[in-house]
Amino acid sequence: MRGLTPLLCFVSLLPPSLSTILQNGQARDTRFVDSRIASIDANTTAWKTYGPNATELAYKGRWDSKHISWWAAPGLKVGFSGQHVAITFGEHTSPGVLVAYRVAGLDWQMTNVSSGTHQLVSPETPGLNRTVPSQLPLTLEMRVTNWAYGVQIAAVHVSSTSELIKVPNHAKTIEFIGDSLTSGMYATYEAFSGFGFGIGAGFGNIEYSITAYPGICLHDANCWGNPRGQTYQWFQTSDTSPRAAQIYGTEPERWNFDAHPKADIVLINLGTNDNNTANNLTSEQYISSYISFIPKVHKIHPDAQIILMSLWKGFSTVGNSYKQIGAFTDGIFQVYEHFKDEGYVHYFNSTGILQHNDYGPGSHPTDFGHIKIASHVMQYIRVKFGWEFGASGPEVQHETLYWNDQRDY
Repeated sequence: MRGLTPLLCFVSLLPPSLSTILQNGQARDTRFVDSRIASIDANTTAWKTYGPNATELAYKGRWDSKHISWWAAPGLKVGFSGQHVAITFGEHTSPGVLVAYRVAGLDWQMTNVSSGTHQLVSPETPGLNRTVPSQLPLTLEMRVTNWAYGVQIAAVHVSSTSELIKVPNHAKTIEFIGDSLTSGMYATYEAFSGFGFGIGAGFGNIEYSITAYPGICLHDANCWGNPRGQTYQWFQTSDTSPRAAQIYGTEPERWNFDAHPKADIVLINLGTNDNNTANNLTSEQYISSYISFIPKVHKIHPDAQIILMSLWKGFSTVGNSYKQIGAFTDGIFQVYEHFKDEGYVHYFNSTGILQHNDYGPGSHPTDFGHIKIASHVMQYIRVKFGWEFGASGPEVQHETLYWNDQRDY
């Protein structure tokens, strides 16, 4: 199964997860691993069990006090010894949610998980037996591919003679604040194919968090079934999904920023939903909310460089070609001008990066559109702030390796 892709205006009415990955309307050939095994209890001598609050576990993105994941592409990373790692998922795990996982930086594997125990590492796992310097443990990384589903970590298990090993965080951190564009809606693997993930994982040597959810506005208003906007929700641990409402109602946990590394860069891509007439918001409300939001973000991340990203809303036909449609083009630049002299706010003009065929029928970028956006933003960050690329070959965008090796065709 895969994550859901409901229409944006019905984001609050989530159907059961689908069993296929759609690619241009056709089913993509997928080979998801069947990872479910019998439950592991305290009396099982073949396994050593760690609780969800074990210090060896590094949670990526936003997870609440019950170890439930939220927002887009949240993850878990841990080093381990031995040849066996299993995870027991708690009752608040979305049934059949698609997760990606890999050993070291090798190819991602995909599996559907529900509450219960799933073995992600066995002697047959690709990359398990490769030669690794003794001071570097093998790592297991797991990411939830969707933006509306999630998992709950109840326990992590290794073989009885093995152990989990804490992996240090990278020195730099970036946070993305966005909506359906940043969270990868309608991309084949959704958040796992979105440009937020592409940038964060593409650098290879940074930590990243994608606080983005489809349909959400910047202004604190009900937009496409999202009861609150990012000027409120960003300060909460959970997102605006129906599962969040089911678990927490109208009283979500506040996110403890002080318990997590401060961001060095915050990239904001918000306003596409504010700009939709269905949500009945004015440009004055949008600009005013943006201007009040930025100092709050800066107060929490006082050393962060904040990037305001211009918006795109697809393409319209002009003559015999197409023209990109923007949203709040002057408004976002006006917000940048308001803070320009402060020195920590920057403007990234995305106009012209995407062509018509980089945009899908669902008014969102294709997988390759997301890759183009990610590539341009990464170069901008490298040139503007001196961040060097640290990826040395790990797979990032899954199943985008296409080639032709036939000379006669």
